[in-house]
Amino acid sequence: MTKPIRVRYAPSPTGLLHIGNARTALFNYLYARHHGGTFVIRIEDTDRKRHVEDGERSQLENLRWLGIDWDESPETHDNYRQSERLDVYQKVIDQLLAEGKAYKSYVTEEELAAERERQEAAGETPRYINEYLGMSDDEKAAYIAEREAAGIVPTVRLAVNEAGIYKWVDMVKGEITFEGSNIGGDWVIQKKDGYPTYNFAVVVDDHDMQISHVIRGDDHIANTPKQLMVYEAMGWEAPAFGHMTLIINSETGKKLSKRDTNTLQFIEDYRQKGYLPEAVFNFIALLGWNPGGEEEIFSREQLIELFDENRLSKSPAAFDQKKLDWMSNDYIKNADLETVFALCKPYLEEAGRLTDKAEKLVELYKPQMTSADEIVALTDLFFSDFPELGDAEKEVMAAETVPTVLTAFKANLEAMTDADFLPENISPQIKAVQKETGIKGKKLFMPIRIAVSGEMHGPELPNTIYLLGRDKSIAHIEQTLNRIS
Repeated sequence: MTKPIRVRYAPSPTGLLHIGNARTALFNYLYARHHGGTFVIRIEDTDRKRHVEDGERSQLENLRWLGIDWDESPETHDNYRQSERLDVYQKVIDQLLAEGKAYKSYVTEEELAAERERQEAAGETPRYINEYLGMSDDEKAAYIAEREAAGIVPTVRLAVNEAGIYKWVDMVKGEITFEGSNIGGDWVIQKKDGYPTYNFAVVVDDHDMQISHVIRGDDHIANTPKQLMVYEAMGWEAPAFGHMTLIINSETGKKLSKRDTNTLQFIEDYRQKGYLPEAVFNFIALLGWNPGGEEEIFSREQLIELFDENRLSKSPAAFDQKKLDWMSNDYIKNADLETVFALCKPYLEEAGRLTDKAEKLVELYKPQMTSADEIVALTDLFFSDFPELGDAEKEVMAAETVPTVLTAFKANLEAMTDADFLPENISPQIKAVQKETGIKGKKLFMPIRIAVSGEMHGPELPNTIYLLGRDKSIAHIEQTLNRIS
């Protein structure tokens, strides 16, 4: 294909941006940017029943949050919403009607349903049977007059070439072929309300906007032959098609479903939890595409440079929440403190924890965080009563050397002045206990950590003790000694 590369993401404003739609947008974006092409956003808003107020804004806002930008959209161009293009569709429909390639259909929903029931009862594959079949011109005219007199509003159907063969070389799946006889008969291109159907409008839009490549999910494969029929009827050149594989739940092996409540599936969810957008971008880019090699952490610029449509996977892409969380943690660990603190600040503020030590707390727990909202639970120790010990912690604290270690360390903390109470001065106090008692390793560090924090694992112990404060640290040790005595 020699024409300029132009790709599009065309969402319906029917809800929040789903991870699958975000992947479609992202792959089109990477393809356009890698090849120096144009990335277009078009809004497909002809499904008025499912239209959600603010749906368009939500889509664009979440794409921007991910780090995706575009060259053309309803913000920059007129008639980039389908609802603004009804006159454009009507001209094409009128042309098809005039050329006999489409016709007005007066069959009612009740008649269609009855015919469908008859076909199913007879073991036939349900399909539309041309209502004018076997009619003479006079009978056809009388039928139309009778229907119009009854107030029946027609749809418009495309006359399908039953003998036609519709095939394309898919960018992902290779050659795909459909027979015209398997489409299900003449199909509706304009509904009774005057709005075009999806498979018709999308062709008119892609042709007018000179889209060169259509990259989308493989749930659209069955739509492609219908769209090729419109291209054929109008004598237009069709774009190249590429259909990405399904995204499956890595735990169940089934198609990712919105009913999988244990999986975050909307970009808005990740925004609200305080994920770094770069991490989510990176993760989605690897859902059904592999740059080769073992590396999995890439910047947006690296992904643009590496993107190769020939490496789009033919196998289903596994959505692994654990992998996303690992990747997000890696991004947070390597981000500068200023960025992570800004991400955590709203959550700390809402919890009433935006103290003068807040930034130090974020720094302390930064290596452990997957998302910024976790900072509240991670810092409970510093704002709540001493936690109840779990069974594993109680087992450690039952050792006979524990009271010796805690008594010695408590005395060392009590001997420190407020001015001396700094992380670099707390660490030597732990070593002093080792020297004084002869107890070392886990038997030394673990009881101190549990006595101070209530947990066996956590961030650097001297930093935890410093941020908890001298008085509170001593109080926690006293409580522990009282419990185990």
